[in-house]
Amino acid sequence: MIGILWVGGRRRASAIGLTNSPLTLYAMAMAFMIPSVRPGRRLLLAAPLALLAGAAYAQGNDIQFQRSSLVVVTGSREIKFDVELALNDAERSRGLMFRQKLGPYDGMLFDFHREAPVSFWMKNTLIPLDMIFIAADGTIRSIHANAVPHSTETIPSQFPVRAVLEINGGSAKLLGIKPGDKVKHPIFGNA
Repeated sequence: MIGILWVGGRRRASAIGLTNSPLTLYAMAMAFMIPSVRPGRRLLLAAPLALLAGAAYAQGNDIQFQRSSLVVVTGSREIKFDVELALNDAERSRGLMFRQKLGPYDGMLFDFHREAPVSFWMKNTLIPLDMIFIAADGTIRSIHANAVPHSTETIPSQFPVRAVLEINGGSAKLLGIKPGDKVKHPIFGNA
């Protein structure tokens, strides 16, 4: 909702009802503070800034990941993880970026829907992660341990894989997860 706000004896448009984003409100307020520009032009100047700020603010809130669970079978143990599913390009691009923590048995399962070589990076990822590269039958092909937060170095799968499981850095070694172990989940047809 756009309201009318009286500032300095003049009528001004207010977009407070349009957004909760402080950046959007700041951009619009700054446009109204430019004294040499008429009010109509001020709103025109504020519009692109408000749209950009609003889009940046909403970017992190628009993806809702589905949740699931999976089991990693290593030796005679079965280890259950609660995971979020990254099933499309937008979800896979977002991944675990900007997360400040991850539970000890939480993770994210990236499904590529077919086997192919894949690469990851850690840009905008705040916590170290183990990347577990998984073939279409659920067999773990390789593990990249303790990927470095914020790194733009690419981390290749080394083999064509169907999916990648990201868990807390160091967890794979701590739990004894290794190449050749099996991951049970419906995407692999074994759960």
